[in-house]
Amino acid sequence: MSLKEKIESVKNDFLTDVDNFHTQSKDIEQIRLKYLGRNGVIADLFKNLDTASKEDRPKYGQLLNQLKNDITGKIDSYSSGQDNIDGNDIIDIALPGKNYPIGSIHILEQTLNEIKRIFNDIGFGVAYGPEIDDDYHNFGALNFPEHHPARDMQDTFFIDKDTVLRTHTSNVQIHLMEENDPPLRFIVPGRVYRNEAISYKSYCLFHQVEGLYVDENVSFGQLKGCLEYFVKKMFGENCKMRWRPSYFPFTEPSAEVDIWDDKRNQWMEILGCGMVDPEVFNNVDYDSNIWHGYAFGMGVERIAMLKYDIDDIRLFYNGDIRFLSQFR
Repeated sequence: MSLKEKIESVKNDFLTDVDNFHTQSKDIEQIRLKYLGRNGVIADLFKNLDTASKEDRPKYGQLLNQLKNDITGKIDSYSSGQDNIDGNDIIDIALPGKNYPIGSIHILEQTLNEIKRIFNDIGFGVAYGPEIDDDYHNFGALNFPEHHPARDMQDTFFIDKDTVLRTHTSNVQIHLMEENDPPLRFIVPGRVYRNEAISYKSYCLFHQVEGLYVDENVSFGQLKGCLEYFVKKMFGENCKMRWRPSYFPFTEPSAEVDIWDDKRNQWMEILGCGMVDPEVFNNVDYDSNIWHGYAFGMGVERIAMLKYDIDDIRLFYNGDIRFLSQFR
């Protein structure tokens, strides 16, 4: 807050205290000490004059002297009984109103909106799906056989033995393909849940954006071009990225994408991807001899942490206004 804004804030606070003096019979001497005492608000403002530039110092000094004289005169008038306590003459309707702080869009929502905008620009629609889903859509149809070790990759919250809090937004892939004929091109943003130990990089709730593109002639080269375009748009043209082979039950071949983090001096994984496994197409009655596709999934928190140099995922959720106000 600039010195000028602090002066305006003190002026408004004084008027509020004066109103309280009328309505709550506050001691006028308490107000005098608060504003005019040796360690009062006005004295602190004068100490802050040193932070102003040489050019601005005389102007701010004049404003401070005027504020001090106005407050002194008003308090003296009450002390001497010249002001009528029940009167309304203390309200100066020409003064500007208080500028109350307003909220802003949460940094995660800002990041999510940027992701959606980037993919909208290259033809992806946006779809949503259930956060509570059956085991089939969250696991079975995505090529996670029952009792298969691949299920251990994701620690799951179970509502009952057949119903889960979704562990990824990939469940919406199945809903989309069950409800729509190909071709399709969608991203799916939303919350996901995993029963993990909470730490600086892990939380029981986080956000993902799933991507799915299905058409007759879809290649891994197209997937690579799409995601390289996204990374350059999100992190800048000079961002260094790399591809690594990986494994996911519902894509084959599969890969993970890392970007170089200068602050931490290491590669950081931001998403997983791959070509949709033909078995997934068979589960939704798509002819895998005709239709091909790619899919990807990225964590919104991880992307925001890398883009804005945030060290702890818990900061997104603890409601600390000091943290959130940095991203207005």
